[in-house]
Amino acid sequence: MTIQPVARPNNARFSSGPCAKPPTWTVNALVNAPLGRSHRAAIGKSKLATAIDSTRALLGVPDDYRIGIVPASDTGAVEMALWNLLGERHVEMLAWESFGAGWITDVVKQLKIEATAKTADYGQIVDLASVNFDNDVVFTWNGTTSGVCVPNGDFIPADRDGLTICDATSAVFAMDLPWDKLDVTTFSWQKVLGGEGAHGVIILSPRAVARLENYTPAWPLPKIFRMTKGGKLIEGIFTGATINTPSMLCVEDYLFALDWARSVGGLKGLIARADANAAAVAELVDAEDWIDFLAEDPATRSCTSVCVKFTDDRIKDGAAFAKAIAKCLDTEGVAFDIGAYRDAPAGLRIWCGATVETADVAALMPWIKWAFEAEIAAQ
Repeated sequence: MTIQPVARPNNARFSSGPCAKPPTWTVNALVNAPLGRSHRAAIGKSKLATAIDSTRALLGVPDDYRIGIVPASDTGAVEMALWNLLGERHVEMLAWESFGAGWITDVVKQLKIEATAKTADYGQIVDLASVNFDNDVVFTWNGTTSGVCVPNGDFIPADRDGLTICDATSAVFAMDLPWDKLDVTTFSWQKVLGGEGAHGVIILSPRAVARLENYTPAWPLPKIFRMTKGGKLIEGIFTGATINTPSMLCVEDYLFALDWARSVGGLKGLIARADANAAAVAELVDAEDWIDFLAEDPATRSCTSVCVKFTDDRIKDGAAFAKAIAKCLDTEGVAFDIGAYRDAPAGLRIWCGATVETADVAALMPWIKWAFEAEIAAQ
């Protein structure tokens, strides 16, 4: 049996959301937050506008796209898109994990929109070549609970008639997104940049704005979802006049994360960090025959929410075994919150986004091997 490793990760936070703070973060990062001030005062508007402008610059979002900070994390941003934009034409819903499946439920059962659902089992992805982009298409770029992502945007035609609505919350800031192929993109800064929860971001292409201004859905829209007034886009949402009261503490935290991102080389640097982290997990998977990636095709393997499964024939109860390993690693203080998502197959989910240090991922791998062997022996 492997001897218990000596080296430990300096930071054991590998949760897939909220995720690890940037490595240089301290509570002092928040000292300039305008607490007790209105977000509509000049200082509040300035902070929000800076967050929007910095997001645009870091991600390379085109100047004619709108970026808005909205309530209720990525979920709120996705729901805003679904409720405002869908219903004008047929919809194709693509899902290969639980969050994509949740959007299908919202569209088919709640909004009762005419839709075609294309789904794949965990570890696989739908046939992207079969998607008809004359329809509106809703999909997640990266399946956070399966570790399966789309390989690139080549499957989306430039001359599409429908809109593309992309939940990119565990992809943005870690993968190169093709903005010309995406009409609505949503995320929460609590993922790849390690921000605090409760706030979402929605990015709209000119095509999405045109739909908003020329189409009125048949259902009533809650106030926090409304992006138009009198048939025109409410531009204030996209300049810092948010729909509801944001936490200026969280905004300050996001501004720090954006500064940190620039300090490590911007988007290219963030992508390189995530790729290096995922590669550290791949070293263990390639070296051992009892562990494998949940994502079956290497081209679709996520570099952020890296999901692995245990494949040893000696395992008697896969779910109990994986939970025992996650608990063991938590008890040892070397990895927190890395159990597979509750709806996903048994295994581990290791967050490898850019705020995680590669040295910490590498230090965790011998501990996973040690815990595996300990649990095999204990069966």
